[in-house]
Amino acid sequence: MEKALVLFSGGVDSTTCLALAVKKYGKENVAALSVSYGQKHTKELESAEAIVKYYGVEHIKLDLAPLFSFSDCPLLKHSEQDIPKESYAEQLKRTNGTPVVTYVPFRNGLFLASAASIALSKGCSVILYGAHHDDAAGNAYPDCSAAFNNAMNTAIAEGSGNQLHIEAPFVSKSKKDVVAIGLTLNVPYEMTWSCYEGKDKPCGRCATCLDRKAAFQANGLDLI
Repeated sequence: MEKALVLFSGGVDSTTCLALAVKKYGKENVAALSVSYGQKHTKELESAEAIVKYYGVEHIKLDLAPLFSFSDCPLLKHSEQDIPKESYAEQLKRTNGTPVVTYVPFRNGLFLASAASIALSKGCSVILYGAHHDDAAGNAYPDCSAAFNNAMNTAIAEGSGNQLHIEAPFVSKSKKDVVAIGLTLNVPYEMTWSCYEGKDKPCGRCATCLDRKAAFQANGLDLI
């Protein structure tokens, strides 16, 4: 039986990804990797802990915060920048094709490279992560695009002697689609966390809060 490693933040997309992996491989063959990267919203790591217990899979934790100490991304604790309170579409009007301000430099690349080493050591043959089309649209988060996924998949397959590959099951789907898939798997979305603000309750105004709410509403869910 194949083993899978899931990049797991405790948010909507990664939780849906975890549910897919558990259904396909069985919980005894799935491990979840949660990464601390110096984010303000450590609440997501608390959600990740609870959701991993819910699914009964192994939980691996990794601290990559030092790698992002040079970045002034407002998601990071050491940054004094404010997190924008508007949609990604509004932010992209001002970026001239560059990523939005909440893009953490090459985050998914670093996560996947780290996950590859751990996956190989744990005897896993696949890494799953929850990148989806909405995040990549307009180059908001270029490390969520299909092109990025394909390039990383090639690098990891080559670098592992074809022992390991990446799956991004939502890379061509919207967040609305992700939630629709999750509902068929009975994903406990009430346990997930998305807000970028490091507070006890979601702000409801940052881009990820807005996307989350819209995806839930489109699927008939009254959740924040």
